[in-house]
Amino acid sequence: MASEITYAEVKFKDASPAAQVKVPPKTKKCEHHPQKYPAWLPWLISLLLFLVCLALAIALLAASFCPSGDQPTALQQTFMEWRCMSALPQSKGLGWKCCPRDWKLFQESCYYLSSDKLSWAESEQNCTGMGAHLVVINSKAEQNFLSKELQKYRKGENYYIGLKAQELEGWHWVDQTPFNETAAFWRIGEPSHTYGEDCVVIHRLSEAPNNWNNVGCWNRHRICEAAAVTV
Repeated sequence: MASEITYAEVKFKDASPAAQVKVPPKTKKCEHHPQKYPAWLPWLISLLLFLVCLALAIALLAASFCPSGDQPTALQQTFMEWRCMSALPQSKGLGWKCCPRDWKLFQESCYYLSSDKLSWAESEQNCTGMGAHLVVINSKAEQNFLSKELQKYRKGENYYIGLKAQELEGWHWVDQTPFNETAAFWRIGEPSHTYGEDCVVIHRLSEAPNNWNNVGCWNRHRICEAAAVTV
């Protein structure tokens, strides 16, 4: 005889309900959006880079024009525009000689030929105010150079140089260079001994190199001289 199987439902007193597994919610994928920049930003960056390069170039030029530790001369402080010429043969690192714009370069000096007229004393004061002095002529080559430049300039007849008579002491250059009679370039019959003719000019219309006159010290043109700047 087959045995009967009996089923019973049993509940345990302390049993907890079936554990529920919590599934974390699906995370939403972050979408990557490229960052947008204003259209003018590249132009601004380019402009800033250009300004930085320009400032560096100016700083380098200033450093070469005025070497470290040297104070700029009065001539350099007075003028902003300069013209430079290659010095041959070039010395180490210093291969250019520079003068203010519209000045003339010869050897180691710069020369200014005036278009206006002043007395001799005012002329020297004007030259000094620019960091120069009335020209002191030291050689025949320099005398010929100035005479040739005056022929090109063709303004006025008489140009003061830095030579003047002092009572009982003869002729004196403004920079205290000793006056050398053998290196003077007087016209025939000059210097005259007329009273009051204590100042000296180059007479533009006279044949070079002997074209110096002594004259009265009233208003005339002038030639200023300053040392060229070497860079």
